[in-house]
Amino acid sequence: MSSTADVVIIGGGVIGASVAYHLAARGQKRIVVLDRTQGPGLGSTGRATGGFRGQFSTRVNVQLSLLARDKLTAFRDETGTDPGYRPCGYLFLASNADQLAALRTAAAFQQAAGLRDVREVTPDEVVDLNPAVPRDAVIGGTYCPTDGFIRPLEILRGYLAAAQRLGARVQFGAGWARCLVEHGRVTAVRTETETVATRCVVNAAGAWAGAVAAEAGVEIPVRPVRRQVAVTYPAALLPEEMPLTIFVDDGFHLRVRDGRVLLLWPADLPADDPFDTAFDARWLTPLLDRARAHVPVLRGLQIDRDACWAGLYEMSADRHAVLGQAPGVQGLYLANGSSGHGVMHAPALGHLTAEFVLDGTATTVDVHALRPERFAEGALNPESGVL
Repeated sequence: MSSTADVVIIGGGVIGASVAYHLAARGQKRIVVLDRTQGPGLGSTGRATGGFRGQFSTRVNVQLSLLARDKLTAFRDETGTDPGYRPCGYLFLASNADQLAALRTAAAFQQAAGLRDVREVTPDEVVDLNPAVPRDAVIGGTYCPTDGFIRPLEILRGYLAAAQRLGARVQFGAGWARCLVEHGRVTAVRTETETVATRCVVNAAGAWAGAVAAEAGVEIPVRPVRRQVAVTYPAALLPEEMPLTIFVDDGFHLRVRDGRVLLLWPADLPADDPFDTAFDARWLTPLLDRARAHVPVLRGLQIDRDACWAGLYEMSADRHAVLGQAPGVQGLYLANGSSGHGVMHAPALGHLTAEFVLDGTATTVDVHALRPERFAEGALNPESGVL
């Protein structure tokens, strides 16, 4: 089967959906979204834990968060869907002077970048914010009250539904989508069931973005990295409105969602298949050792192994998004590589990608640091705040 579109978006996760909505909201017609999975939320978006924050180590990430926050507050009015944004805060904790000094420096940088409400907190304030943290285990930290939680699937559904109301076609179960290029220009996207002629393609394929780009002759250093989430049985031990709490010495962090405690610790997990999302139970022992050491009240909680899960980050070489026109291929745009903060930044990334496609450049936020050419130029911009 053959068809024609003005814009084809490869990837129907939350970033692809945001791109589709923002293009359609600006009047773009004949938009097609293609996704290989069988339905919304069956890829990485549905495996996200739903955190939202502005506490990052680079200016561009702070400003992406600020734009995303503005768009989240307007989300219901724009799409008719509640994104579940709850500003419960992120609480970063230091156990020694060096860690606290680093957090203090980061907070000053974030304030200068526009995150006005981030602040340093004392041990007493830490305990007020999260009574489960032993006062003598920390010497302070930083807290931003406008950080908090979102509902990834609701954001995805809201953007997809709004884009479809505006005329976009969304096709799940499309299988692998390949971008076809002739003489340095996009000509079509071919799937297992159809070929869509187009002169504009957005690669929003998440952890698969590197492979999609490679088939179009573009090299981007984006690879899958597995992250895991342990889930307790329901318990009223910790409050739902507790801030997401991060211990910076080892990256262990936790939050409460729907009455269960989610426990996370970033660890490299070997896998024969880098796209494998099977939960590796061997990770539980070192995770629980950290959880019980940092938060002793967790010692009585049991893990619901059937509720635990794993997902994939789309990790770029400097742990920043890759955003803009692909080098060497006219009509191919990249919106991927967000390195674990793609869901929270999706409202901003969709808005900015629409600017690239329709205006030739993004103007709402200075995203020069995210340009795809930076890797070939050796101008990487490392983000140290990836969890």
